[in-house]
Amino acid sequence: MRVIVAGALANKADQGGEAWVRLAWILGLQELGCEVHFAEEGGLDGRPYFEKVAAQFGFAATLIGSHDTARLESFARGADLLVNISGHLTYAPVFEQVARRIYVDIDPGHTQFWHSQGHDAARLDGHDIFFSVGENIGGQIPDCRREWHSLRPPVVLSRWLVSETKARTFTTIANWRSSVGGSGFPEKVHEFRKVIDLPRRTGARFVAALNIHPAETRDLAALHECGWELRNPAEVSTPDAYCEFLRGSGAEFSVAQGIYTRTRSGWVSDRTAHYLACGRPAIVQETGTSLPAGEGFLTFTTIDEASACVADVLANYSRHASAARALAEAHMDSRKVLTQFLETSTKSTYAH
Repeated sequence: MRVIVAGALANKADQGGEAWVRLAWILGLQELGCEVHFAEEGGLDGRPYFEKVAAQFGFAATLIGSHDTARLESFARGADLLVNISGHLTYAPVFEQVARRIYVDIDPGHTQFWHSQGHDAARLDGHDIFFSVGENIGGQIPDCRREWHSLRPPVVLSRWLVSETKARTFTTIANWRSSVGGSGFPEKVHEFRKVIDLPRRTGARFVAALNIHPAETRDLAALHECGWELRNPAEVSTPDAYCEFLRGSGAEFSVAQGIYTRTRSGWVSDRTAHYLACGRPAIVQETGTSLPAGEGFLTFTTIDEASACVADVLANYSRHASAARALAEAHMDSRKVLTQFLETSTKSTYAH
C-alpha cells in the first residue's frame, strides 16, 4: 500500500515531541509494509530541521514550497491513502490525486469548534474518512455532521524500549500558554495553576521543560516558590533528546488544556503514550478517556487527587512501571492501532 502522510514538522521545528507524532505514523506504517512519503506545506524556515529528521530516520519527504514536488506528485497519482494530520495538506496537485483522503484529528474540540464557527483552520472539507484521538466526539464536542472513528495515539514500540531508572522525578514537557485560542475554554496555564503547589505539598521532585515567556514573572516566581525545577525546552528539541528526557524521568505529571477536560473529550496525549511506552507511569488530568486508569496510568481532577496519585506511584513504583508498558503494548502499539486504522480506512464507504 502506498501512503502519503502529511503534517507539520518544519512548521514545528525544534520540538522533539511534535516530531514523534509524525514519526509514529511514518515509521509505524512502514513497519506494516506500507510505502510512505511524508509531505508538508510551508515552514520554510524549518527546512534544516525537516531535512535532518528525514535523513536520520531514512524516509522520503517533500517540503512543498521548498523542494521539487515532481516525485511527490507522481507518488500521489498511485497512492492509496492520504493520512492528513490536522488537515495540514491542501496542495491540490497532491490532495486531489490520492484515492482516499483521511483526516486525523489530534486536537479534539479545537478542530470541531473551529469548523462549526466557520474558521478555515479545521480544513475538514474534501476528506473521506475522519479519525480523532478524542473518543467522545459528538457529545459536548460537535460532530460537524461527520462520522468520527476514535484512535489511540500510535507508538512504534520498537523505538521506545523500556530502560531501568533510579529516578523518582515527575516530569512534563509543556507550553505554559496554548498556541491556539478562541475556543472559550481555559488555557493550560489555568489548569497548571490549580496544582502548582504539588511539589511543596508532596515533597516529591517535579521537573518541567516549560515553554514560558520571561515576562510571566508572577507565574515564574510561583513555580520556583512551590518547588518546580524548570528546564529550557530547547533541551528536548530533537527526537533523540525528547526520548532521553522521558527515559530519564521517573513518571509523567501533566495537566491538559481546558477544552480537553471540560468537554470530556476522551483525549490522551501522544506524550503520555510515549511515557507509558518506556515504562514510565503517567499521572494526568482526567479527560473522560476509557483508557484503564489506576495501574500505570492515573488520573486526577483536584490537587488532593493528584497528591494521592503521586503518593501511590512513589509507594508502588515497580508495579506502576510494569503496568505502564503493558498499557502501551495493549492500547498504543502502532502495529495494532495502525492495522485497525488501515482496515477502517480501506473498508469504509464514502463519497467525494
